[in-house]
Amino acid sequence: MAARPEGFPEGVPCWADVTLPDLAAGKAFYGELFGWTFDEGAAEFGHYTQAFADGAPVAGLAPEVPGQEVPPAWVLYFASPDLEATATRIRERGGQMLAEPMEVGDLGAMLLGWDPGGVLFGVWRPGRHRGFGAVDEPGAFVWCEVVTGDPAATDAFFPGVFPLTGRRMENDPGEEMDYVVWSAGDQMVGGRYAPSDGGTAASHRIEVYYAVPDCDAAVETVRRLGGTVHSGPVDSPFGRMAAISDPQGASLSLIDVSTTRGEPPRMEP
Repeated sequence: MAARPEGFPEGVPCWADVTLPDLAAGKAFYGELFGWTFDEGAAEFGHYTQAFADGAPVAGLAPEVPGQEVPPAWVLYFASPDLEATATRIRERGGQMLAEPMEVGDLGAMLLGWDPGGVLFGVWRPGRHRGFGAVDEPGAFVWCEVVTGDPAATDAFFPGVFPLTGRRMENDPGEEMDYVVWSAGDQMVGGRYAPSDGGTAASHRIEVYYAVPDCDAAVETVRRLGGTVHSGPVDSPFGRMAAISDPQGASLSLIDVSTTRGEPPRMEP
């Protein structure tokens, strides 16, 4: 597996988890799809369960809290050394807080917020739990995209809350794709995509990408296990990819980064 360097710079995606009404069913699905193994999940943390790929932590599975049912969804966490300062910037730039900064035992601390367009995201300050133990390999996190109907607000919000810079992707003649790549220093950390039709409020989200060794085979596994394939598999300069939902309705994307086609798009200066 490609190991993460020790520590995550501020603004870099450092963890992702999925909240599900049926934890056992989620473990069965993702275990077969990605080959993940799981820890037992500590009762003091609501049986929050870590997933591992070749022994490296790569994701979390969180059971719904009784009485606080929310739609099944993946949440991406950005690294921060100071949650209080990050929370202040979230409010100053028009975002809202879902969960104020809170300690999670000796594992670290977290908050949950929305951007001005309603995109849910998390922030993590590491303690004993550092975050992803591996990335960019089968079963591990690869990429993220903020899908938004208000690109101007999103472009002002995330680089205002985190030390990120954005560069717009150039379009070929006749194309109208609105895509910005964000970087923390020299490290590309994710993208911002604005659908041409604006999308719906429900479609505004952070899409997480996890790697698979064979996207076509993974898609067949998703179908066999009762999941939904929304698009793909389709080739791209970055890999062969597909957008799916698990059987409980949480959406994510799969990508085989070893199978690429075409030239990477150019970026505006």
